[in-house]
Amino acid sequence: MKKVFVLGDSISIHYGPFLEAYMQDVFAYDRKGKNQECRDLNIASQVNGGDSSNVLEYLQLLPNLEYNVLLLNCGLHDIKTCEGVRQVSEKNYEKNLKEIVELVSSRGKKVVWVNSTPVNDEQHNRICTIFSRYNEDLIRYNKIAAEVMAEKDIPVIDLYSFTNNLEMPLHEDHVHFYERVRKLQAAYIAGSLMALEQSGML
Repeated sequence: MKKVFVLGDSISIHYGPFLEAYMQDVFAYDRKGKNQECRDLNIASQVNGGDSSNVLEYLQLLPNLEYNVLLLNCGLHDIKTCEGVRQVSEKNYEKNLKEIVELVSSRGKKVVWVNSTPVNDEQHNRICTIFSRYNEDLIRYNKIAAEVMAEKDIPVIDLYSFTNNLEMPLHEDHVHFYERVRKLQAAYIAGSLMALEQSGML
């Protein structure tokens, strides 16, 4: 059974247990810090992948990490904005993603990209006073990621559109989703991975 290793932000932490259950007959599941507690969902940690710079560093430091497919996401941390400056610039985001993809591919592993989920500007920036996020930035960063993945023929799971099209309340706080949304996200990702496996892309 192929192992899928999830390296992503707090959104992936939330849908992770449901994803593991949904794909247990097809893929083995693992993730960064699987059995560790994530006390603050807003920062990179032993569980949370953080921004693209954190993800690249994590992969560089673990050359012998065991998996067949890397289910990868970063973006929400990259677009964190303080005093008009984003945590990771568009240029550096693109550079980091290219280095990540090249590194993982050089180790003979497959990559599946999951794009970042929607931000409700008003709700996010009312609740979160430490930093801001804006959906227009997220859309641009998702576009950058899509272009990088297209260059390398890497599949993209469009979790942004899937989530944005759900006709139900989405965010339970500034950026995280209600449990019923997490379950639907996990089912969508599991189905996408199974379809990729059946098509021979994994």
